[in-house]
Amino acid sequence: MSNNILILGNPLLRETSEPITDFSEKTNRADFDRLKSALENFRQKNGFGRGMAGIQIGIKKRIVALNLGEGPFVIINPEIIERSNARFTMWDDCMSFPDLMVRVARNKSIGIRFQDEKGLLHEWRDIEQDKAELLQHEIDHLDGIMAVDRAITPTDIIYRNEFEGNASMYNQMVDYAIKPTT
Repeated sequence: MSNNILILGNPLLRETSEPITDFSEKTNRADFDRLKSALENFRQKNGFGRGMAGIQIGIKKRIVALNLGEGPFVIINPEIIERSNARFTMWDDCMSFPDLMVRVARNKSIGIRFQDEKGLLHEWRDIEQDKAELLQHEIDHLDGIMAVDRAITPTDIIYRNEFEGNASMYNQMVDYAIKPTT
């Protein structure tokens, strides 16, 4: 298996990822490492990237690699257990459709339950907006949902070069803008 990122249109991106139950299985451990490596390689090549779902490189398991500024780690079998009523709009992008931007609405805060690489259960509650939007995006991937499916209207999918050429106009259309983690 390669670490090439699957692009919008690949049918695997629409499949639901399978939960991991055996944390001692060597294949799972190799997949954790492969996903973390793929995220870091993307970051080194592109200068940004905070998260990557396993399915984006063909690993059909419920794993997400994250780098929130302190190095890569994985969360396994993540599920959203609470959502704030407050929502916000933003222009979302994705490694699986690098030439597009999508205006979406997300919950301002969420709580999640997940397991670490040892299988230990964790809960994060009252997750702040910058991480909440990222986790909603990545968990959607695990369920075969892409940000283009969350577009507020069909006209809220635009080419990245159009967005970048008129960023101030487009940013006035949303409540929040992503800040890259370097």
